[in-house]
Amino acid sequence: MIYKLTPAGVFLLILLISILTHFIFPIKEIIQFPYNYIGIGVIVLGIVFNLLVYNLFRRNKTTINPYIKPSKLVTSSIFKISRNPFYLGQALKLVGVAILLGSLITFLFPIIYILIIDRIYIPIEEKNLKHIFDLKYFSYKKKVRRWL
Repeated sequence: MIYKLTPAGVFLLILLISILTHFIFPIKEIIQFPYNYIGIGVIVLGIVFNLLVYNLFRRNKTTINPYIKPSKLVTSSIFKISRNPFYLGQALKLVGVAILLGSLITFLFPIIYILIIDRIYIPIEEKNLKHIFDLKYFSYKKKVRRWL
């Protein structure tokens, strides 16, 4: 079986590349001390989003892995404001790191992450959800936006 990179793997890879790029190609510092510490708050917000999702999925006994078919459609709590709060949390953490580091180049990586997730992983999940939950998912999709 060929290993498939999970969204968490994509996040970690992009995070690492973002940090390395900041130090290898330090292009224009746009957020300076002490304002760069706002990034810590954004990172914490992303962590909170991710913890909420993990707890909801664990409580509902369903999977967060996009390659495994879900057993339950979770629409409560944070899923009332975003159909993809886990990915939103990961994106917030990347934005927080970009703010914390403060260099212009680091702001490119949250955009890359969102594009990869939006074009590759979310379509896989939506196909599975549509196939399994049909009208229930369609109704949920009409009420709640993909990101925010």
